Amino acid sequence: MKKIPTILVLFLVSLFINAQDLTIPKHIKDHIKARVANDYNVGIVVALINGSDVSYYNYGKTAITNGTDVDQNSVFEIGSISKVFTTLILADKIKKGDLSLDDPISKYLPDTLTVPSFNDEVITLRHLATHTSGLPRMPSNFAPKDMTNPFADYSNELLYAFLSGYQLTSIGIKSEYSNVGMGLLGHILELQSGKTYEELVVEIISKPLKMDHTAVIISEAMSNHLAKGHAGTTEVANWDFKSMAGAGGLKSNARDMVIFMQANMGVLDTDLYDAMRLTQQSAFKDINSDFEIGLAWHYEDDNKIIWHNGQTGGYHSFAGFIKGTDKGVLLLTNTAENIGAIGFNILGMSKTLEVIKVAVVIAPEILEAYAGKYELAPNVILAITTKDGHVFAQLTGQSLFEIYASGENTFYYKVVKATVEFNTNDDGEIDSLTLFQNGQVVPGKKIE
Repeated sequence: MKKIPTILVLFLVSLFINAQDLTIPKHIKDHIKARVANDYNVGIVVALINGSDVSYYNYGKTAITNGTDVDQNSVFEIGSISKVFTTLILADKIKKGDLSLDDPISKYLPDTLTVPSFNDEVITLRHLATHTSGLPRMPSNFAPKDMTNPFADYSNELLYAFLSGYQLTSIGIKSEYSNVGMGLLGHILELQSGKTYEELVVEIISKPLKMDHTAVIISEAMSNHLAKGHAGTTEVANWDFKSMAGAGGLKSNARDMVIFMQANMGVLDTDLYDAMRLTQQSAFKDINSDFEIGLAWHYEDDNKIIWHNGQTGGYHSFAGFIKGTDKGVLLLTNTAENIGAIGFNILGMSKTLEVIKVAVVIAPEILEAYAGKYELAPNVILAITTKDGHVFAQLTGQSLFEIYASGENTFYYKVVKATVEFNTNDDGEIDSLTLFQNGQVVPGKKIE
């Protein structure tokens, strides 16, 4: 057989990679470029999976200040996509006979703990894995000392205190998204195994699949490729977890997440596939709303698409694939700005991509007049601050977000569909604002 020259091989490989890259639609690339150019996102990594073939499109930087180009090795917080790792660990233990979906959670929690119940119904592992436990989105005693790193001081003791005092109004009736429920599931897996959540992820998932940059704690190797998180154009701290890592504590990169998705689609031969199939199967159906959910995995487009997303203070992520096929998409960004519509669009859904607004530049002296605290309701304050020509808004109990000028006195959020309009009195002084969100008009008087 005639040997093909090395140069020709490299040329053919280059052509193949470029051809694969073209499968990511041009309108998606243009949309991503516009997002980065107009400060919606700092960097975005897209991976389009067609079986064993993967096309990447990387655009933007790892940081606004001194950042490098993002790529498939850049490390991001994946937020709530961690939940499907948590349920995969659960499913693996079920397949091995160590656990059952219908085990009551009290079986694994300390005897001294009062576990909430309702009408003689008890919370099971299935309830936690399908968000049907009746537990709220967040625990009522969640009061971070540092809102930029909100889970760092939430301990198992606080989790136990919340559970002991919480009154359920239902169990197993409807699915209501619960971070505390999934965090509790991760903790139960720790108690059952005698290992930390990170040790479980590494032992059961990361190491067998050779996902070397997927963990709760950022290693030195991961740190060398870290994409810094941003709220708007402000760099923010990474999140640390004491108790609820199973709800959103993982960090990863596109290379690792592609492996995870290929394994879930059956493209890769792995001992975890049976457990992965279990997580993808319908585990709860609400006949009143025609809503179904797997073990953490969500469904869309008549259950054709299996997906999950995640968001932390400085990141957003999306992972989805078409059921019964080997086509999937992954998106990672180092900005707390929802990019899920891009993922659904690539997967063939007619999700409208957000219209990218171009921010208006306002003189810093005008912006400074907007700074202050505005009371939207008793004990609900919207604090407005300015720095270096930027304006930031922080609602009581929530993170700080940059808002952008669409006019001299009108601003818009990028993380949610909301706008703020500043109002003046007869003397031309700013004395109030109006928040427009979800069809609601909420006035706020300036109190400081």
